[in-house]
Amino acid sequence: MSELGAQICLRRALLSDTGNTIADPCVVARMELPEALDFAAARRNGVLVTQKRDGRPQLSNISYAVIDGVVKISITATRAKYGNLVRNSHASLYVSREDFWGYIVIDGDAEVTAVATKPDDAGVDELVELYRAILGEHPDWDDYRRAMVADKRVVVRLTPTHAYGMLGG
Repeated sequence: MSELGAQICLRRALLSDTGNTIADPCVVARMELPEALDFAAARRNGVLVTQKRDGRPQLSNISYAVIDGVVKISITATRAKYGNLVRNSHASLYVSREDFWGYIVIDGDAEVTAVATKPDDAGVDELVELYRAILGEHPDWDDYRRAMVADKRVVVRLTPTHAYGMLGG
């Protein structure tokens, strides 16, 4: 266990001694992909982790949806995470439980779609599908489609290869 993990476990033990109970164990463990995907699918917000050119992590708060076992995220081609994923397709998604103590991490290979160029292209159709999965219906789909082109939007398709986390009780 890392030093940070040990500090967290110690803090949690101290909280438990004060009468504040924390039910889940202080163990980070590999988990099956279906369990991690089920947990992620029940939520919509997380942190996408990509790798910068110098090897350090780039973290971005994102909204996502799990569609057919793939984590899909809408990003713009002008952001750092886009360049990072084009350069290195390995990425991770961190999603926490509402109480913050439980979480999962899904590692995977990211595919970045082509930049949206026309309101009726296949990439924009996929962005519409993703929007519906995250937020439901849009009040003006024509306006949305135009905005996806103007924003230079793409879909990141994160195909899970490994998962770990700490969900506990």
